[in-house]
Amino acid sequence: MAKKDKKTDSSEAESLLELLRVPSGEVDVLRDFDPRATPGYPGKGKKDADEELEALDPELSDLQERLYAASTVDDMKAPSVLLILQGLDTAGKGGVIRHAVGMVDPQGIQLASFKRPTEEELAHDFLWRIEKQLPKPGKLGIFDRSQYEDVLIQRVEQFAPPEEIERRYGAINDFEARVAESGTKIVKCFLNVSRGEQRGRLMTRLEDPEKLYKYNPGDVNTASKFDAYMEAYSIALTRCNTEIAPWYVIPSDRKWYRNWAVAKLLIETMREMELGWPAADFDIATEKARVTALPE
Repeated sequence: MAKKDKKTDSSEAESLLELLRVPSGEVDVLRDFDPRATPGYPGKGKKDADEELEALDPELSDLQERLYAASTVDDMKAPSVLLILQGLDTAGKGGVIRHAVGMVDPQGIQLASFKRPTEEELAHDFLWRIEKQLPKPGKLGIFDRSQYEDVLIQRVEQFAPPEEIERRYGAINDFEARVAESGTKIVKCFLNVSRGEQRGRLMTRLEDPEKLYKYNPGDVNTASKFDAYMEAYSIALTRCNTEIAPWYVIPSDRKWYRNWAVAKLLIETMREMELGWPAADFDIATEKARVTALPE
C-alpha cells in the first residue's frame, strides 16, 4: 500500500494489488497514506506519464473485451467487474473515468453516478438505489461515488442518526459479499487527495472559464470539513475492508499517477480472473465452407 513510511520507487514487477491495498486493522488516512506517493510506477514521472498510460491500453482493452465476450455466450453466468471510485471533490473521479476507463470499448461499460438521493430513493433502504445499478454480466461497471456516501457525507453532516450509520457498515459488508458471490469482482478505490491540492484545484476551477462548470459553492463547505471527512474515510476503510472486497488507496495529488494506477489495478484484477475467449457453439469448418461459397 502507499503508506507514508514505504518506499515509492517500486519496480513494475510489483503488484499494485499489493502495494495499494489497505492492510487489515485500523487505519488513519492522514497518518498512514501519502497522497503524493507513486508506488509501483515504472516510468520517470509526469514527463512520460502519457506514454506509460498508453502502454496499458492494449492489455486493458483485450481483457475488457474478453469480459464482454463471455456475456455473448452466457449472459447469466458471465462475470463482471465493479470499479468503485470514492474521494473528495476534485480528487479526480471524472478524470479516472475519462483517461483510464476511457481506453476501453464503451459498449462494455456501465456507468452510474450517485448524487443526492431522490424522494423515491429515500423511501427505501440506502442500498436500494445501489443494487439497481450493479453491472450486468460481462460489463465493467463504474460507480462514481457509491454506497459509501451513506457512511461518509451522512456521518459528517449528521443526516442520519449514529445508530443507523453504525448499522450500515455491516450492511455494506453483507451486500458486497453477496455481490461478489454472484460473480462480480469488486475494486474499491479511495482517491486520496491532500488538503492543499484540493484547495489549489478548487481555485483553478474559479480562474479558468472552461472549468467554471465544475465548480460548486457547496464544495467549499465540504472542503472546510476536511479533517472530519478524513476521519469518516478512515472508519470506512477500517470497517469495510474485507478479504472479498478490499480497499485500495490511490495517491491522487499527481493526476498522471492516479490515472495510471487505476488502469493498472483493473488490468491486474482481470488478469487474476483468467478470462478466456468463449468457444464457438457452431462447427467452424462448416461455417468456413459456407463463407467461402459466398460470391466475391
